[in-house]
Amino acid sequence: MDNRKDEIIRMQNEIMQGLIRQRMKLIGEDLWGMPTDPAEPDAKEKTTEKTPAPGQTPGSAHQDASKEEKKAEAQDEAAEQPEKIEDLKAELHSYIGLTRIKDEVDSLINWIGICKARKEHDLPTPDLSLHAVFSGNPGTGKTMIARLMARIYKSLGVLSKGHLVEVDRSGLVAGYVGQTAIKTAEVIEKALGGVLFIDEAYALTNRGGTDYGQEAVDTLLKAMEDHREDLVVIVAGYTELMQEFVHSNPGLESRFNRFMHFPDYTEEELLGIFEMRCNKSGYSLDETAREALKEILARESKNVESFGNARGVRNLFERAIAAQADRLSREQGELTRECLMLLTENDLRVGAGEKIEEKEAQEAPSEEA
Repeated sequence: MDNRKDEIIRMQNEIMQGLIRQRMKLIGEDLWGMPTDPAEPDAKEKTTEKTPAPGQTPGSAHQDASKEEKKAEAQDEAAEQPEKIEDLKAELHSYIGLTRIKDEVDSLINWIGICKARKEHDLPTPDLSLHAVFSGNPGTGKTMIARLMARIYKSLGVLSKGHLVEVDRSGLVAGYVGQTAIKTAEVIEKALGGVLFIDEAYALTNRGGTDYGQEAVDTLLKAMEDHREDLVVIVAGYTELMQEFVHSNPGLESRFNRFMHFPDYTEEELLGIFEMRCNKSGYSLDETAREALKEILARESKNVESFGNARGVRNLFERAIAAQADRLSREQGELTRECLMLLTENDLRVGAGEKIEEKEAQEAPSEEA
């Protein structure tokens, strides 16, 4: 039994490590605009001098190092190449839900393309104002779309790097006079060439007149003017609070004139997101599990703020696969591919916080009676 449990834990650890590596890769893209692997040091940091392996001459070790350098350079060059806009649009339309957002991004791409064509023909073109306000509840895809738009802007030649830097109030505001401007300027410097994404931006202006958040806003507004050719700022948060934020300052009103509202996902869309996670991670649902999932999502999604839309789906999925690991460690029999992939109704209910064992114990007496 102990060996079986150890094997289950090992397999689940491998799955969770894969998910962690995927998240760390996205974080790396947000910060530096290029893929990173948390398990490997950056190619540029690898030493070019290697101790020869047994039977290997110093010269051959140097050749291997040169090959690694060339490989790293090729990877860097590939990372600098803009992606094809057709591929990025296909990725956009592969996302579940977000129908209106997809239409707005398509329209934005068309507008940028026409502006570039007019410029090539020496025709007057309006100033490209790409700063935007993303409003909606948590987990509705705001960060995901911001990250994609950074890549789209690079593909279209609007931005030089196309990376995304994500911060909130704590990443911009310091505790003493004069430090906030320095802290905000450092974040802006890191975001140049890409998109600066400020989550819960309303927290910068709703703390009262003695707060240092206004200093961050003033520094941000100046940077948006000074670096308007190679910086896009996207602010995000709850709809009503973001309206108040933008209208709290004439400078904000003049610079943020593009608004995108992200609606809550429907129950069917949440179901599709869960099934997509299953497919990507090598899991499957039987029919009873699928019906239970519908019931759970319908119940949990009624409280949008606590469930968190797609975030809630992700949390439910991770708890369900943990419940599956516990269940398989208790069961007898061979660990087949099929049983390792299958998520049952009870896995989902345990993941949703239901007390399955207690429920069964309560039902047992009535059956005997």
